[in-house]
Amino acid sequence: MADAAGDPIAYTALQPGTPVHTSEGQPFATVQAVLVDELVSVFDGIVVETAEGARFVDADQIGSIFTTHVRTTLTADQAAQLPLPEGSNLVQIKPPRSMADRLGRMFGRGKH
Repeated sequence: MADAAGDPIAYTALQPGTPVHTSEGQPFATVQAVLVDELVSVFDGIVVETAEGARFVDADQIGSIFTTHVRTTLTADQAAQLPLPEGSNLVQIKPPRSMADRLGRMFGRGKH
């Protein structure tokens, strides 16, 4: 089901700079990085840039991802209390062009 402001997308298509909203629809941050747990290849969450600096939003706190924004399940008060991102076994997903390259290879259109 499409949101009024965009179409649903997978986390792998999420772009840095995408606005991040509270559950009430108020923007509070932008996407800085999308994180996956490399050990199990699972979406772990996003690092967002807020007025107070970088913060971590866990995958369980992501309600929906759209082409135009991310809707979290967080209230404004909860968003203000987000933790700092931690370094661990998490890695940023590949840049957007890598996805296009992978799709090209899948369909036999690799770079020559």
